Amino acid sequence: MGTSSSSSHVDGAHAPRDVDDLNDDELEAELAALDRARPSDHQRAGGAPRELGWILVVGGLLGLWSAVELVLSELKVAADPDAALACDFNPLIGCGSFITTWQAHALGIPNAVVGTVAFAACLTVGVMFLAGSRPARWFWVALTAGAAGAIAAIFWFQYQAFFSIRMLCPYCLVVWVVTIPIFVNVLARSAQAGHVRLPDGLRRVLVQDRWLIVAVWYVLVVAAAAVIFWDQWLLVLA
Repeated sequence: MGTSSSSSHVDGAHAPRDVDDLNDDELEAELAALDRARPSDHQRAGGAPRELGWILVVGGLLGLWSAVELVLSELKVAADPDAALACDFNPLIGCGSFITTWQAHALGIPNAVVGTVAFAACLTVGVMFLAGSRPARWFWVALTAGAAGAIAAIFWFQYQAFFSIRMLCPYCLVVWVVTIPIFVNVLARSAQAGHVRLPDGLRRVLVQDRWLIVAVWYVLVVAAAAVIFWDQWLLVLA
C-alpha cells in the first residue's frame, strides 16, 4: 500500500500525488516541484534549460554587437584621430577616450577583438543548448571557467573605468549588463547539474535566487557609478 501524501502542500498550492501512481516523467515533475534546485534528467545528461540557452543567445548577440561597434570605432579613430564617434555623448560617457588607452589593449590586441570572439562563442553555445545539445562535463567546466574569466575581466575594467580612465564607455556598459547574468546563470546551472561542485547551500541559493543575485549586482554597480562619478554627473547635468 502506497503512502498517501494528498494532505501535503508545497507553497500552499501543490499537493504531490501518491508516488506509486506516478510514471517516471510524472515523478520527475513532482520532485522538481518539491525542490527547485533539483536537476532534471536532461540537465544531468549534460543539457541545459531553455532559459539558459536564450540568455546565452541574447547576451551573445548584444555583446557581439557591442564588441563589433568598438572595433569599428577603433578603426575609425586609427584612420582619423579627430573623427567624431557616435558613442561619444558627453565628457563622462563616451568610447573615444577608452579605445586609445593601454587598458583597451591589455592583451596586446584590442580587447574588442577578444570580445568579438568570446561573444560569438557564447552565441554558438546558446544555439547548441536550444537545439537540445548535451555536452560532456568537461565542456560545462570549460564554459563555467570562461564565464568566470569574463566576469573577472569585467571587474578589472570597472576598476579602470571608475578610478583610472574616469569615464564610462557605453558599449562597455552593454558588455557589463550581459556578462553578469551570463556568469550567474552558467554557474548556477553548472552547479545544479553537478558539473561544478559547490556546497549544497550555495548551490541552492545560486539556482533559486539567481535573478535576485543579478538584480542586486546591477544595483551595486549603478550605486558605485553614481557615488564615484557624483561630481562629474553634476557637471554633465548642469
